[in-house]
Amino acid sequence: MSSVKRTGVYLIGALGSIASTVVAGALALKKKLTAPTGMVTCSQIFDGIELIEPADFVFGGCDIRTEADSRDIFERMAPVSPAILMEIKPELDEFHNNIDCGCAGNCGEAIENLVYPAAKEKSLEQEIENMRAALRSFRRKWGLDEVIVVNLASTEPPLELSERHCEIESFQKLIAGNEAAMVRASTLYSYAAIVEGCPYINFTPSNGALLPAILKMAAERGVPVMGNDGKTGETLVKSALAPMFAWRNLEVMSWEGFNILGNMDGRILDHPENRESKIRTKDHVLSKILGYSPHSSVSIGYVPSLEDQKTAWDFIHFRGFLGAKMSLQFIWQGYDSILAAPLVLDLVRFAELAKRRAEAGVMTHLASFFKAPVGVENHALQDQFRMLTDYAGKLRREGRG
Repeated sequence: MSSVKRTGVYLIGALGSIASTVVAGALALKKKLTAPTGMVTCSQIFDGIELIEPADFVFGGCDIRTEADSRDIFERMAPVSPAILMEIKPELDEFHNNIDCGCAGNCGEAIENLVYPAAKEKSLEQEIENMRAALRSFRRKWGLDEVIVVNLASTEPPLELSERHCEIESFQKLIAGNEAAMVRASTLYSYAAIVEGCPYINFTPSNGALLPAILKMAAERGVPVMGNDGKTGETLVKSALAPMFAWRNLEVMSWEGFNILGNMDGRILDHPENRESKIRTKDHVLSKILGYSPHSSVSIGYVPSLEDQKTAWDFIHFRGFLGAKMSLQFIWQGYDSILAAPLVLDLVRFAELAKRRAEAGVMTHLASFFKAPVGVENHALQDQFRMLTDYAGKLRREGRG
């Protein structure tokens, strides 16, 4: 793989369950302790395409919490085999003990209450410069050719967008004027990443990350980006199942979704303003697929004892021939971090490949990985996945990748 460059992965929210599982998974793959089950890039579809190996990733990151929290996370990594954890513990501890201080500006009370006690308020330009310096330091320390930035932080409240978020010049004036209420921490992270030439993945629902001006900057500077909100559970099933009703011309009258989960994600989503961001990305899928809006609701409840487990129960009430009313129910139970981590590894591989190929801007072929894919209106899973397989076919025809 001579053309593949030495690549670092900088995780925002590095002390969280998903980030810890991403690193644990890459370490386990490197030591051949596990198979790449759940990684889309390891399916036969991508055989022969030159993708960087997760075992070769160099990990770094930042968080708003202290390193002490990492021990609690380690103790709660129940889905991971104790035998695997024992083998990778030294490297995982080293990762957790070398985390930069993150930013939580204008992210709401739920997130700001987690901040380092010593954190001080800085101007927007200072925050961005600190982030850029951290990325440069990470690159220098490990002799990296490329750094991929992945946002795995807690969900922020929705950011109400204005015309000033749409153009680069007006957005930069907003930053220079220190108008902190007009941005979230995710905005500053993505801005810093793109200015440093780092491909950026927003795995969170936070809409402040990939603003229109940020997307234009990425395209102009030759930086691949994609988001928003990793599609790992209920919405994954919904985007696969809803097209069936459309194909059979069955009328969906109601689709109700009930979700319960633990871990830090659940704790943050227990706050209404943060939960609203998540519901927005989950709730618009049906109308996009069906072409109409049935009665639907999505509820999210915090159950601490579940820790990293999440359960979704969906009830679908539909009408068929002669007006007969029928129903379908499904229950999805899984580990949040276990479902998300392999997708993060996939996305890093695709982002590195895109940068190596001099692709710029939104990576729409990655739509199937996200609940609210930027630049893509088609939410049917099979159509989104076809975009990815078409991309793989293009690479083969070009003899590149």
